[in-house]
Amino acid sequence: MSKNKKPKIAFFDFTCCEGCQLTVIDTLQTHPELLDVVEIVEFREAMTETNGRYDVAFIEGSCTRASDEARLQDIRNRAGVVIALGACAHLGGVNAIRNRQELEQVRAYVYGEHKEWFDTYEPRAIEKVIPVDGVIPGCPIDSLEFLRVVKGLLQGRLLAPPTYPVCMECKLNGTICLYQRGEVCLGPVTRAGCRAVCPGYGSSCIGCRGLIPRANIAAMRQVLAEHGVDEAEIDSRFTLFLTNELDELTQEAARV
Repeated sequence: MSKNKKPKIAFFDFTCCEGCQLTVIDTLQTHPELLDVVEIVEFREAMTETNGRYDVAFIEGSCTRASDEARLQDIRNRAGVVIALGACAHLGGVNAIRNRQELEQVRAYVYGEHKEWFDTYEPRAIEKVIPVDGVIPGCPIDSLEFLRVVKGLLQGRLLAPPTYPVCMECKLNGTICLYQRGEVCLGPVTRAGCRAVCPGYGSSCIGCRGLIPRANIAAMRQVLAEHGVDEAEIDSRFTLFLTNELDELTQEAARV
């Protein structure tokens, strides 16, 4: 807590596009009253100052190299609460697509003869490195969900994202199901909380918020196939954001 009794908030980024932090900046522009009740002490996108300790740390981006781990641990040690901000921090994000290939092949393709110069390993969610207290899913995050989480933290509550699928939000919004329009999406297995904005504008849900609990992946694949999506395209849709989650489900099934 700062001298003015406002909670100290900090933002950090790892491997990401920083789009979630830009959403935060946009949110602060439309809801400046938030700055009356918190003190942002570290935020590379918006300020140059830094601070030693903070009540809440929002971390965007996935962990993609061994050297990230020490920095993540340092943030964890200095923060009262750590929130994973966006799909990369929450799931590993689009960075995890390369986990479907051999790491050395990827390194050679990207860096060529200088591949040994660059420190890298398989991208992972930050919760695989440090304990995380909460998440705000999405690519990018939803501004209203960010506001709800911050307000909850100010009240001493950690708000979790919904466990029901995007389809429920489409129903609430009165959005015509894309499947009824001859298109497909991953809404039946994707976690809601985004206000179903993509289907609302006629675009397929791409799974950026992660899977709902006990998602029936086999049934989802069957539905996609019945609607004319071939196996390669099904794999492409599932692995855009869900590579690590699907790998974990496969590993769990193998242990049973």
